[in-house]
Amino acid sequence: MSEFDKYTLAPPPPAGAASSEERQWALFAHLSALTGLFTGGVGNIVGPLVIWLIKKDTMPFAVDQAREALNFNITLLIVGVLLLLITLVTFGLGAVLTFPLSILLGIAWLVLTIIGGMKANDGVAYRYPFALRLVK
Repeated sequence: MSEFDKYTLAPPPPAGAASSEERQWALFAHLSALTGLFTGGVGNIVGPLVIWLIKKDTMPFAVDQAREALNFNITLLIVGVLLLLITLVTFGLGAVLTFPLSILLGIAWLVLTIIGGMKANDGVAYRYPFALRLVK
């Protein structure tokens, strides 16, 4: 091993740590929810679900993060449906409350999804601050 190689080779990951490939798939699991912006909301659930199903037998860290992203997006879907129902039941009068809440919910979703992706890429198991643990 030359003197140059000692300084350019990355050290192996510690035992039990997620590999770079696994961290990358975990990043994709979180950020795949952003496809919902272009698919009318369907991608919010489908993206993390596909990664969870594809990697469930081979990459435990990526699967954990895909499950976390899936649970978070299912939780926000439920909240969004409840806000819509409140608006409909009150014949639109509830929109005074639900519209600002929907905007805040959308901003929180975007920010937390990006934070989750960044943390997962660093190898940190990210937990969303509010998510129902529906998928185990």
